[in-house]
Amino acid sequence: MRVAIDSGGTFTDCVYLNGGELKVLKVFSTPERPGDAVLAAVMAAVGESGSVPEVRHGTTVGTNAMLERKGARVAYVTTAGFEDVIAIGRQARPSLYDWMRSPLPCVVTKELRFGVNERITAEGVVLRAPTDAELRELVAAVRASGAEAVAVSLLFGFANPVNESKVAEALSELGVHVSVSHEILPEFREYERGATVVVNAYLAPKMSGYLTALEAGLAAKFPGASLGVMQSSGGIVPARLAAREPVRTVLSGPAGGVMGAWRVARAAGFEKIIGFDMGGTSTDVCLIDETGPQSTNEAVVSELPVSAPMLDIHTVGAGGGSLARFDAGGVLHVGPESAGAVPGPICYGKGEHVTVTDANLVLGRLDADRFLGGEVRLDVDRTREKMAKGNRGLGIEGYAEGILRLAEAAMEKAIRMISVERGHDPREFTLVAFGGAGPLHACALARALRIPRVLVPVMPGALSALGILMADVVRDYSRTVMSSVSGDSDLQLLELHFDSLEAKGAEEFREEGLTGESERTVDLRYVGQGYELNVAAGEGMMEAFHALHRKRFGYADTSRAVEVVTVRVRMSARTEALDLPVHLVREGDGSQAVVEDSLIHFDGGWLESKAYDRDALRAGDRFVGPALITEYSATTVVPPRCEVSIDTFGNVVIEVQQ
Repeated sequence: MRVAIDSGGTFTDCVYLNGGELKVLKVFSTPERPGDAVLAAVMAAVGESGSVPEVRHGTTVGTNAMLERKGARVAYVTTAGFEDVIAIGRQARPSLYDWMRSPLPCVVTKELRFGVNERITAEGVVLRAPTDAELRELVAAVRASGAEAVAVSLLFGFANPVNESKVAEALSELGVHVSVSHEILPEFREYERGATVVVNAYLAPKMSGYLTALEAGLAAKFPGASLGVMQSSGGIVPARLAAREPVRTVLSGPAGGVMGAWRVARAAGFEKIIGFDMGGTSTDVCLIDETGPQSTNEAVVSELPVSAPMLDIHTVGAGGGSLARFDAGGVLHVGPESAGAVPGPICYGKGEHVTVTDANLVLGRLDADRFLGGEVRLDVDRTREKMAKGNRGLGIEGYAEGILRLAEAAMEKAIRMISVERGHDPREFTLVAFGGAGPLHACALARALRIPRVLVPVMPGALSALGILMADVVRDYSRTVMSSVSGDSDLQLLELHFDSLEAKGAEEFREEGLTGESERTVDLRYVGQGYELNVAAGEGMMEAFHALHRKRFGYADTSRAVEVVTVRVRMSARTEALDLPVHLVREGDGSQAVVEDSLIHFDGGWLESKAYDRDALRAGDRFVGPALITEYSATTVVPPRCEVSIDTFGNVVIEVQQ
């Protein structure tokens, strides 16, 4: 039995197969002990069936540790003379003239940086190896620092790992987690590589403890159960590997949403999509064209640079639980602070501060009696009472409208960043809205960006968990080679590098009882450039590079020499295909799904509308807004004049009228 769990800030989502039918359930998250909610969800999914589950988990433990700065005390070990590179960083910095602000705030302070007398050339030749006496001194100094984890990143450790291995072996006697750069990221650029290894060490103790305890809890209740973890790159890895390399999981949950949106939209016939995942704490957006989900090796998560492969996702602090407040000048702000699961929005019964969810409720955009299938009743009276106080003369509805406009402005900016600012026209895409709050705001964002269509997939509030359920088992391997591509000998050398990485991947997959398929890519650049573009390796890679360079930067020079910087291999073991249910299309107006007449507030006034039960809608139904479509995991708001249709998969497709 395959069970997928996505831990969110407010809810923990679970999607599973029961008798060939997809099921979804939600439980409240337990932020202090997130594993408790995961175990509760698995127990509810398995029920009395007695099945042994294969559990797949999208976790926020690593992400939250970074956001809250609650990782381990990390010692950073590098080549002597380069200890401060990790603090100096690059010229590009958040505050250009604030030299006292470290690019790695609160992570690697001066007393935790240590140098080793060693040197390897860029070609991998050992010029100097650390002596045993020097290693003993290093171990004593790191022990005295009180470090809880160690990050080792020597200057040219990616070219030849012999000295790094020697240093790591000596440090192993400390009994703490040791992260080594040639295992985590065997690539050039010492700052990015060092920072990535530091983040891995920073997260490893907490993630290792969490996953170990979760595996033990699963084994106690379901002997023989397995646990996999979603990576930021969109693939599953065994929990033991995620515990050792947690830097690969910092966008674990959002990656599940991207994969779910892509697969559902592709099945429905939409190849070019913008994913819009709005949860309780944040909103994640991504752009997917006909080539599939885009990955990046240049990301910054909570001010910390991470060069591990991850899906290209942009996050903003705007969610259903985002708090509204007035500043000293009387200006309204929304987020990034969130009410979280505890105490939550006012309407949940415990919160005291106004949130985006509360604003949606008082504007009639949430059904108080049908929230989570009626399991949770939202308190409208309490919410209106709290919002009537301190609204600075805006009135309850005006206050609520202002909150939604600010939240949507932040989300609109995020979508523009991944589309317009990268040369994509939003009018060519479909907005795929999911997450518990995404369908509430999707049509408003589509109108603002002139996106012609919104797709609300089946189970939108749990699409991240669905993506995790359908994801393949994936491992990424890379190696910096710095090679030209001018002759047959260069191509033969590249082939040797690819063969080596593929052999390593195949061996690791065999240990898991899996057979992997290889996908080869290369990072190319014009000789003399300081940045690269990733394209598929093989015939046509030069033409693909020039074309991508022209699209990204507006020009290409086919006469200029090109070099291969890094070779990459992605090994994938396909997960058993999950066929989404297909329904017979019959024309209808959805009248059988109407549960009540209601009022929804749009643009300064209340409009008569209808509330539909999504479970009762049939493929082929069509109707026009204003309307509310309620279901267990989400609510969809349909503004006036927007046209709704239900496709053969049960997806809600909304044609947005400008």
